[in-house]
Amino acid sequence: MSKPGEFYQRDREWHPPAVTPDYKTSVTRAPQYSLLSLEQSASEITGPVFGHNDIDPMDRDMIFNYAKDGQSAIGERIIVHGRVLDENARPVPGTLVEAWQANAGGRYRHKKDTYLAPIDSNFGGCGRTITDENGYYYFRTVKPGAYPWRNWVNSWRPAHIHLSVFGSSFSQRLITQLYFEGDPLIDKCPIVKTIPDEAARKQLIAALDMNATIPLDTIAYKFDIVLRGRRSTVFENRLEGN
Repeated sequence: MSKPGEFYQRDREWHPPAVTPDYKTSVTRAPQYSLLSLEQSASEITGPVFGHNDIDPMDRDMIFNYAKDGQSAIGERIIVHGRVLDENARPVPGTLVEAWQANAGGRYRHKKDTYLAPIDSNFGGCGRTITDENGYYYFRTVKPGAYPWRNWVNSWRPAHIHLSVFGSSFSQRLITQLYFEGDPLIDKCPIVKTIPDEAARKQLIAALDMNATIPLDTIAYKFDIVLRGRRSTVFENRLEGN
């Protein structure tokens, strides 16, 4: 019989409040009433599920997975890698990690993205992989560009990659964003500033990792994802806490 997991009381200073007026859309998107806790249904617990056969090795390489033969995505080539961990730093194997991002010019491949940066015809902007037995994952991609957004008159999103982490079923999904060490726009971003704890904000910043960098090829950044506990990675779809 397995040992019950340790209980960690939620730290309410760690996660952002639902309403943060400087991030304008949170005012209308935030819940107006107290949240309710609902039991999962049998269908949510038992399926649907995914398997390793659903993932192609090329899915994690966004430099080439959308490119035409003999071509590649345009931009600064980077590796993003790390581990998915529980609250006691134990690896979580077999976890589906998905990524999506803007291209090197700061534009998404989405029909509603009208930013004036050009579309890269060889960059799809999304990838996926499954963590190994050590909870390790990695993606190869191009560093996304910053882009303006309609929050205040001169608001810019820092370069970032969205990450989605699935548990044993698709109802167990957590979503976060990673930023890049040294980006001056991080401290100016109204979305980042919704997180009250400076240490929590720093956990969203991928560290430059020269040890994993490939000389004359690809710069590496390291980003670990902590699923639960008082010092978990901040997840944007779990405002009630992890």
